Amino acid sequence: MITCHNVTKNYGHGGSVKRVLSGINLQVNGGDRIALLGRNGAGKSTLIKLIGGVEMPTTGKIARTMSVSWPLGFAGGFQGSLTGYDNARFIARIYDRDYKDMKAFVEDFTEMGRQLRMPVKTYSSGMRARLAFALSLAIEFDCYLIDEIILVGDQNFQRKCHYELFEKRSDRSMILASHSTDVVREYCNRAFLIDQGQGSAYDDVNEAVEAYSAL
Repeated sequence: MITCHNVTKNYGHGGSVKRVLSGINLQVNGGDRIALLGRNGAGKSTLIKLIGGVEMPTTGKIARTMSVSWPLGFAGGFQGSLTGYDNARFIARIYDRDYKDMKAFVEDFTEMGRQLRMPVKTYSSGMRARLAFALSLAIEFDCYLIDEIILVGDQNFQRKCHYELFEKRSDRSMILASHSTDVVREYCNRAFLIDQGQGSAYDDVNEAVEAYSAL
C-alpha cells in the first residue's frame, strides 16, 4: 500500500513561494491502476516524483509498504558521462540483480544497439526514455509509476511497453499520468484528478474523465 497523507509541495522561485500541491490524500492498494489526471502544470509529474521518492514533500507524509519504481521516463537518475551499459550495471548492483540478465533485457527491449556503448548525455530524449523504461522493467516492482512515457517511440516500442506493463504485469499496481482518456479508460480502475493543487479521488474512471474534460 502507498498512502499520501495531507501532502503539500512548495517551490521557491525568485524570492516567492509557489504551492504546486496542497493537502493531497491518496491511497494506492495492491492491484490498483490509478489514472492521474490534470491539465499541464497541474502537478501530476510532481506527485509522481514525490511518490517515487525523487523529491520530498514540503509537509505531509508518504508511507510505502510496497516497492515502488522510479518514475518511468524520469532520467534524472542517470549518470550522463556513463554509457547505457554502465548505467544498467549500476542499477543491477543497487538492486542486487544479475547484470548479464539485465543487459540482455535492455538490449532486446530498447533495440538501441551500439548506442548503449555511448554516454547517456549524447542520447536524444526518446533514447533516454527507452533506456529508463527498460531499466525500470528489468527490476520487478510492486508498483510502477508512469508519466506519459508509454506514448514515446514507434508502434513496435509502444506494443512492447503495453505487453510488459499491462499484460505481463497485470497484477501490479500502477499510477499512470496521461492526457489520453482512451488509455485511461482501457487500463485504469480508479482515478485521481488534480486541479489548482487540490486532488479528488474517483472510483469511477468515466466520472473522473468527465470531470477532467470539463476543466
